[in-house]
Amino acid sequence: MVPQNLILKQMEIGPLANYLYFLGDAQTKEIAVIDPAWDVDFLCSEAEKENYKITSIFLTHGHPDHVNGLEEMLSRHDVPVYISKHEADFYKPQHKNMVEVENHAKLKIGNIAFECILTPGHTPGCQCFKHENILIAGDAVFIDGCGRCDLPGGDAKIMYDTLYNIIMKLPDETVIYPGHNYGPKPSATIGEQKKTNPYFTCQSKEEFLQHRMGIAL
Repeated sequence: MVPQNLILKQMEIGPLANYLYFLGDAQTKEIAVIDPAWDVDFLCSEAEKENYKITSIFLTHGHPDHVNGLEEMLSRHDVPVYISKHEADFYKPQHKNMVEVENHAKLKIGNIAFECILTPGHTPGCQCFKHENILIAGDAVFIDGCGRCDLPGGDAKIMYDTLYNIIMKLPDETVIYPGHNYGPKPSATIGEQKKTNPYFTCQSKEEFLQHRMGIAL
């Protein structure tokens, strides 16, 4: 269940089945756009249609398929852009509106606070955004999958720690909203994923690295 006061709109956009999100305060109608990419016209018209006011941009990480609409979005909405300070420099967009945030930083949209949770592995500065039982997970974890670790800045050993020591330790009722439509459904609880996600059921780090990631130890 989405908290009553929360705006949460999931949209599949682009050739890589990206999920983009509006996240915000239903009372004030203020929203953040999560990972603006591919179709800024559509995002802006959707926000306008709902009478939402875009007040910030949250980035889960800096891969091009998550930020390729950022410049155009900022040309229309002059708002702060939040990215993890731990993101690789070569993935950080260069713009005056960029704000680097620490792990566990709190960001507010209207009257609602969101916690930034550092979840590296896919990139060094991958981060999720959490409010109550809602987790906007970016490419840290997908429904019945997880982010690839073979791109520059990726690290499968760090991904294991992220999945087993950060994400899986959140409450089972936490609902994962991923960065791509790569699974059988658009969202799932952590409790459900512990049963069906093959990356969540490894008995050891070695099993995760060898059998799931294909890495010879």
